Amino acid sequence: MERGDAVRHKTDSDAADYRWAVEAHGLGKKYRRGWALRDCTFRIPAGRIAALVGPNGAGKSTLLGLATRLVEPTAGELRIFGRPVGSDATRTRWAYLGQDKPLFKRFTVARTLRMGQELNPGWDREVAERIVRSGNVPMEARIADLSGGQRTRVALALAFGKRPELLLLDEPMADLDPVARDEIGSLLLAEAAENGTTVLLSSHLLSEIEDMCDHLLVLADGRVRMAGDTDELIPMHSVVTGVTDETGALPAALDAHTLVEARTSGRHFTALVRRQGWIGAEWQPSEPSLEEVLLAYLRSPQAPALLSPTSVPGHREDHAA
Repeated sequence: MERGDAVRHKTDSDAADYRWAVEAHGLGKKYRRGWALRDCTFRIPAGRIAALVGPNGAGKSTLLGLATRLVEPTAGELRIFGRPVGSDATRTRWAYLGQDKPLFKRFTVARTLRMGQELNPGWDREVAERIVRSGNVPMEARIADLSGGQRTRVALALAFGKRPELLLLDEPMADLDPVARDEIGSLLLAEAAENGTTVLLSSHLLSEIEDMCDHLLVLADGRVRMAGDTDELIPMHSVVTGVTDETGALPAALDAHTLVEARTSGRHFTALVRRQGWIGAEWQPSEPSLEEVLLAYLRSPQAPALLSPTSVPGHREDHAA
């Protein structure tokens, strides 16, 4: 079954339930030191591989903590597949994997998978064992004796063995070498496609995001800076190069567009703009990469946030569905 077929099958069976995997309305969390998240409103469509991006302290781990009920919200609401987080209807529908991958080091791989089966009524033994065996991980090896990539594979086997509809990942590949990261990334994509799983992946590795993700949720200073499908958001921007005037100011004609970031070297400038129509060819416009757009927004907190209409609850398509 293709990934799209799996998602459509679920959607056809219960459209209201499966259309949005995660939906936040005015979500906020305040600690004694201040707000970690504030007034966050967004939604992530079911069946997507969504990247959760932001600098340290942006609120990414807090958001994942709210989704897993490890953290209670101060304001607003978070829903999973249309149901409030923490309700009986959502508890079996998601799985979470943190960067520390908490596994019992003295357990063997086989015993770890047996534990997963005993704790999860809907356990899929075939999926879990396939993930482990495809990486040539010995079933009788102790977790403590495995490499970082092998431990991540076992942790993903536990997550996918639960057959979650939503997989929440907090920097799961940050401690892996490039070869292991590529191997685990391919595994994640293949298993998510096979099962139609929605993935929300927190990562600092922008190249990883560009290769794997088709939806973006960017946080900075506890607020949503960008949200939407990558193939919708990225083409809205252009990289423009040219020459400033004698005072060092950018050409006035660029005022017709939304400036995200401008960098100068002498009298030469490079700017990322959100296009509002045609850009003159004399400025050598080019389409940016996903990495260029993300870096520009993260370096320029004063730039206006960009949320695609369908990523915001209350969009007119909701009423037409």
